[in-house]
Amino acid sequence: MTNNPSHSLLAILLLGVMAIDAEAEIVIRKSGSSWARIDDDGTIRIRGRSVGRFESNGTVRKRGSSVGSIDNDGTIRKRGSSVGKIESNGTVRRRGSSIGRIESGGTIRKKGSSWGSASNCCGSHGGKKAVAAVLVFFADDYFDN
Repeated sequence: MTNNPSHSLLAILLLGVMAIDAEAEIVIRKSGSSWARIDDDGTIRIRGRSVGRFESNGTVRKRGSSVGSIDNDGTIRKRGSSVGKIESNGTVRRRGSSIGRIESGGTIRKKGSSWGSASNCCGSHGGKKAVAAVLVFFADDYFDN
């Protein structure tokens, strides 16, 4: 077996790519363009700028202040009051009525139509809750209208 420097470099590059992929953040696309990202530490970025955080206990912060939360069962709260729910199957409800869905494959629907997509997220209820936090608290055109 020969020791070829280019093979070593290739192996190092492949390991680096695998490490980056293993720690992939959630990327949310809207109308085909990258719009938001949830970093591994919960930092929420809109168009690259840090705007808030989704904490492991479900608290959602905007510019450092708590604006709401998503409970373990998916109940969405704004200032302590229940305003909706993200169900384990991805259905998003506002005051009891279905307004959309976060599908396991990442497609985000609003009233049946495709609104956008999310990558690296949606096989678990936890991933769907993180995406719902962005949609409810940071997307002006998803939850409140």
